[in-house]
Amino acid sequence: MKATGIVRRIDDLGRIVIPKEIRRTMRIREGDPLEIYTSPDGEVIFKKYSPVGEISSTASQYVDVLSKVGGLPAVICDRDHVIAVSGMSKKEIIERRVSGSLEDLIEQRKSYVFKNGEQKRLNPIEGVDRYAIACSPILASGDVNGAVIMLSGDSGNDTATAEQSALVQAAAMYFGKQMEE
Repeated sequence: MKATGIVRRIDDLGRIVIPKEIRRTMRIREGDPLEIYTSPDGEVIFKKYSPVGEISSTASQYVDVLSKVGGLPAVICDRDHVIAVSGMSKKEIIERRVSGSLEDLIEQRKSYVFKNGEQKRLNPIEGVDRYAIACSPILASGDVNGAVIMLSGDSGNDTATAEQSALVQAAAMYFGKQMEE
């Protein structure tokens, strides 16, 4: 565990402030759920809670089907990291951070469809040279929990078809319903 050198005191209500630098680095926003663990060594550990991560086995199976039916690589992510991938190397993509532009898009609860002739492309995953051709946010109980994304293929000249866009939207709706149950 990395020491930060920052010391905080607990107030009379049992609260502690997580320093802004740590919140920014870890992408912890106001209202984000955190899990609290204790270790046998007496450590208290805060971990960001990911509802999408709770259904990662279902997400892995679903993204395999999505990629096969859609004919392109597909990814399911929470608000911070890739949870499931199919159609390309899992080792290279899994657990990678989502890009700031994808984060902004899903925070605005907007879907995205790449159309032929557009100049600007959405690169949804940091360090991965593929762009999104269709993306839809996963919404559950009014909260944004992640996104379903279909990525460009090896040629890099893909545009979204109506069917691929519909598949991505249906997958996002499905996972939203799964998280509400």
